[in-house]
Amino acid sequence: MPDLILASGSAIRQQLLRSAGLEIAVEPARIDEDALRAGLEAEGAPPRDVADTLAEAKARKIGQRHADTPVLGCDQVLAHDGRILGKPPTADDAAAQLRALSGHRHSLLSAAVLYEGGKPVWRHVGVVRMQMRTLSEGYIAEYVARNWPGIGDSVGGYKLEEEGARLFSRVEGDYFTVLGLPLLDLLSFLTARGSLKI
Repeated sequence: MPDLILASGSAIRQQLLRSAGLEIAVEPARIDEDALRAGLEAEGAPPRDVADTLAEAKARKIGQRHADTPVLGCDQVLAHDGRILGKPPTADDAAAQLRALSGHRHSLLSAAVLYEGGKPVWRHVGVVRMQMRTLSEGYIAEYVARNWPGIGDSVGGYKLEEEGARLFSRVEGDYFTVLGLPLLDLLSFLTARGSLKI
């Protein structure tokens, strides 16, 4: 039996969990993220609540089918200038997001919720503050051309673990949280309750 089921198709989250020595199964949750996010934003929900609610919705969806195995739901949102940005659906959208973020600070919020026995047993929202360099229009165009479609999987249109590192002058917070999973906090919880041996 796996240590947990990841309710996400994210390759980087799978890699992080497996690299940490966890046995995982992967079962992406099929939820209408766009509709749920839009509803929360319309109600004025803060970015932290949006990320947490989406993560819990994914964990709950898969957790209903696997009561005996912990299910991990995750979500990440980008908060900038009072707006929440999601994954850019097109290369043009990625370029537009980078233009909006250029020269500014923004926050990445990565939420994780662990379901077990039909209820949440742990949750955490990690926050990272990021200062993007001022980017020229030419560089944005070249960056998107070189890195699309891969950056379409990431909010903000960049991947810090790849060429996206060049876009930033400062990152304040946990690297794993930037990648979409507050891994150290999850491992601390699993260790504290005896699921992982140290």
